Amino acid sequence: MRVGKVNRTTNETKVDVEINLDGSSSASIDSGVGFFNHMLNLFAVHGQFDLKVHCAGDLDVDGHHSIEDIGIALGAALKEALGDKRGIARYGTFFLPMDESLALVSLDISGRPFLVCDVGELAPTIGDFDTELLEEFLRAFAFNAGITLHVKILYGKNSHHKVEAIFKALGHALRAAVSFNEKIRGVLSSKGTL
Repeated sequence: MRVGKVNRTTNETKVDVEINLDGSSSASIDSGVGFFNHMLNLFAVHGQFDLKVHCAGDLDVDGHHSIEDIGIALGAALKEALGDKRGIARYGTFFLPMDESLALVSLDISGRPFLVCDVGELAPTIGDFDTELLEEFLRAFAFNAGITLHVKILYGKNSHHKVEAIFKALGHALRAAVSFNEKIRGVLSSKGTL
């Protein structure tokens, strides 16, 4: 089993994350932010990962530290779970329709962290979630996982639908990228390393 566990404690948050890439879509999420719990649950279900997230954060300030620190911990846990990356497909791309919205997520488990995030306008908040934190989470996740991540909303009107489509598509794209390909003997790179 490919499992990564990270415990991260700062003066602002205490975050515990565990991801099992070969799980069965089991999720136990407590971020302190209801809408974000829902998004991480969708990510786990659509990626077919087992995911545990618990965060005790300074939500009396706002959600920024909690959301960003969960991204840091989840990215680090993914990196740990991937190990030497031998035999994985490396790339994953998924288009996901959510009612009137269409999201594209494309990623490369390259060891070269990068984020392109083009989601257009979102409502300032969705439930208790500050939508500015979407990009903060994605950046923290991508940079700590060591992945190149492109996220784009091609069109849509409803902010909930747009963000939900992103998290579902992220799960599907990551599932494709971490899947094993029996034809790949080492890592999928002409350099011989990722």
